Amino acid sequence: MLQGKTVAFLVAPEGVEQVELTEPWTAVEQAGGAPRLISTKPGRVQAFHHLDKGDTFEVDATVDQVSVSDFDGLVLPGGVANPDFLRTVPAAVRFAGDFFSAGKPVAVICHGPWTLIEADVVRGRTITSWPSLQTDLRNAGANWVDQEVVTCTEGPNTLVSSRKPDDLKAFCQAAVDAIGG
Repeated sequence: MLQGKTVAFLVAPEGVEQVELTEPWTAVEQAGGAPRLISTKPGRVQAFHHLDKGDTFEVDATVDQVSVSDFDGLVLPGGVANPDFLRTVPAAVRFAGDFFSAGKPVAVICHGPWTLIEADVVRGRTITSWPSLQTDLRNAGANWVDQEVVTCTEGPNTLVSSRKPDDLKAFCQAAVDAIGG
């Protein structure tokens, strides 16, 4: 379903929720796609299991070394620290926003929408997230709903969103479907 498709996974150098990185990554691989780990710094990123350190993962490229044209879709994993850091890095915010300008699918989970709020791309979109982001998303013009997975096509691209790790099975399937077209 994703044969020949390359998917960017944008994460901060530290703080990504490991399962929200690894399960979608595996789903992309199993669908025949090529996931690539993009960060703001070269080297390795430190993942977390909630507040405890998890594994580290090798960065494929930094955000300033790639272009949206290199990818068929974007996945934004959560964790609290991950998107909180990314939204402070203009190149990362621009990279995420450029997927919307290019009409390419984006999948986001948990706290990941913070990066999209900063990119000003959620206005008029229906989205879900970790519940504590609902006010932020509504203030940014989004229609926040409490659902396992939401696939929104009310804009220039398909936006898939989920709330939490418990939603990963549905999130992974919807993300693969959206990126696969």
